[in-house]
Amino acid sequence: MDFVLILQIIVLLGAIFVGIRLGGIGIGYAGGIGVVILGLCLGMKPGSIPWDVILIIMSVIAAISAMQLAGGLDYLVQIAEKILRSNPKYINFLAPTVTYFLTILAGTGHTAFSMIPVIVEVAKEQNIKPSAPLSIAVVSSQIAITASPVSAAVVYMTGVLEPLGWSYPTLIGLWLVTTFAGCMLTALIITLFADLDLSKDPVYQERLAQGLVKPSVGVQNKELKPGAKLSVGIFLIGVLLVVLYATAISKVGGKPVLIENVIVPRDAAIMSFMLGVATFITIFCKIEVGKVADTSVFKSGMVACVCVLGVAWLGNTFVGGYTNEIKTLAGDWVKAVPSLLAVIFFFAAMLLYSQAATAKAITPVVVAALGISATNPGDAYMLVASFAAVSALFVLPTYPTLLGAVQMDDTGSTRLGKYVFNHAFLIPGILAIAFSVAFGFIASALI
Repeated sequence: MDFVLILQIIVLLGAIFVGIRLGGIGIGYAGGIGVVILGLCLGMKPGSIPWDVILIIMSVIAAISAMQLAGGLDYLVQIAEKILRSNPKYINFLAPTVTYFLTILAGTGHTAFSMIPVIVEVAKEQNIKPSAPLSIAVVSSQIAITASPVSAAVVYMTGVLEPLGWSYPTLIGLWLVTTFAGCMLTALIITLFADLDLSKDPVYQERLAQGLVKPSVGVQNKELKPGAKLSVGIFLIGVLLVVLYATAISKVGGKPVLIENVIVPRDAAIMSFMLGVATFITIFCKIEVGKVADTSVFKSGMVACVCVLGVAWLGNTFVGGYTNEIKTLAGDWVKAVPSLLAVIFFFAAMLLYSQAATAKAITPVVVAALGISATNPGDAYMLVASFAAVSALFVLPTYPTLLGAVQMDDTGSTRLGKYVFNHAFLIPGILAIAFSVAFGFIASALI
């Protein structure tokens, strides 16, 4: 390892560390500074900016923001709260189920924010440490990105895998089943083996004595806006159209399902459909478009775009400078032990802070290293099975929904440790990804 490489690694990790310390959008800012230093001071050519990922995130966020302004998210939260309160003793299973399917629908894990206060309330009422359902719910909201038909990560990976013989419906179905099963098995293990008794938590007792724990307020029947249900209906129709169109242009056995001459590719279709959804919600639900930018979803979504821009650009710059070396190393490792691809995805996601950015940075290198092509698609199953591992955004305790769970749990059971990694989300996250990947290898082998 030469001196320049050591400096480049220091800049890469240093920029990420500074971004983590700044928090939120700061990781995107610091990523841009890292690119400048690598380019101007250390001679690395700036990598590609993942514009398609950013634009898909922006278009989906635009539609969800319009739905939120119309009251649609409040309506979905009411439905989810009824589900959680209908069987409160099963909160460890229902909480991740709700956040999982909200993410599947919306294509962003930030929808979990709206459910965190409800999960805390229901857990307290059952004398269950909120850290248990919260940790699984937050992790599930991240892993579900790899099964959402409107997420940038899925759009990218299906585009890579379709020419290799994997049809869009097959991939969506496989990822839905394996990731949900992984999350539910994790919930079962946490329920069976974790200490769930809230009354025995010393931090909770201390906060309770100080009057820092709020009493339960029960079901919140917030009055819905007139267009709330309609906005959800329009959004659901938009998601359904995305799935139908993506299926229609996909290929099964090398032949297109319905549309042979594809004029509008899948990523462009998703962007246009989502902007169309936002347009119809604006017209029929009579929202004020000037207030869309004030919604919490819009703000968090634009923060996510800047984070992807900065940190993914930084990662692509470094990876691009050592593509041949990474190809050789990754090829040797993955050929020897296929499951190591999941480990590579896991650690890359931990640093790149985005499922889509991770997939886009690592997948081309692995495809080239293994010699995967349309005429030699044999090892493509490794990509299918390992895809869930790009969701390791929980390792560093900096992701917004993770921090939100810590801040909103007034019992103090969901907390960060002194040593960065010893937090409530690490073990559930590792288990959920490990199970999802294991199920992925089993399912892809059967298919």
